[in-house]
Amino acid sequence: MPDKAIIHVVDDDASMRGALESLFESVGLGTQTYGAAGDFLAASFADMPGCIVIDVRLPDMNGLDFQAKLTQMGVRLPVVMMTGYGDIPTSVRALKRGAVDFLPKPFRDQDMLDAVMAAIDRDRQRRAIDGDVSQVRQRFETLSPREQQVMLLVTAGKMNKQVAGDLGITEITVKIHRGAAMRKMGARTLVDLVHMAELVKPRRP
Repeated sequence: MPDKAIIHVVDDDASMRGALESLFESVGLGTQTYGAAGDFLAASFADMPGCIVIDVRLPDMNGLDFQAKLTQMGVRLPVVMMTGYGDIPTSVRALKRGAVDFLPKPFRDQDMLDAVMAAIDRDRQRRAIDGDVSQVRQRFETLSPREQQVMLLVTAGKMNKQVAGDLGITEITVKIHRGAAMRKMGARTLVDLVHMAELVKPRRP
């Protein structure tokens, strides 16, 4: 793996925390453990790939409320739920809220490892996409206001002539701005530019 993933285990059962720590470290994963939801929320940790393994029954709040709190706080690490009191409605609610998996205790070590590896993969993919989006937005900010206007109008499907009419400039000027936008954005084709425009549009009013 390119960088070591960290698994955050939130469970009030010390023996379960210890067992999971040993399990994850046996396959080269870092582990941080917490006895309650509040301990995790109060902790500071490096922003590294990983996931959070949460027991549904925690002393200070239930796992579903904890999951909602994480979303509220903008913590985007994927969640794997586990419980000794597994019931289908709870698992469905957890999965609907974005949990990667829901494991009733006792579970097989391999099932937990599979769930955690799937969660780490999801987190790595999300981070890669975030990195791409951030790079595209940074490039977009290097365009002049006019180049940004031309890029957004052209990628909305307007012809050069229509863009020229909308902005009160000549077609030649539109072509110049369009070429500059493509060069600065690193777009080889108009299709590339359209994809990039989709990434930057939500940020614009």
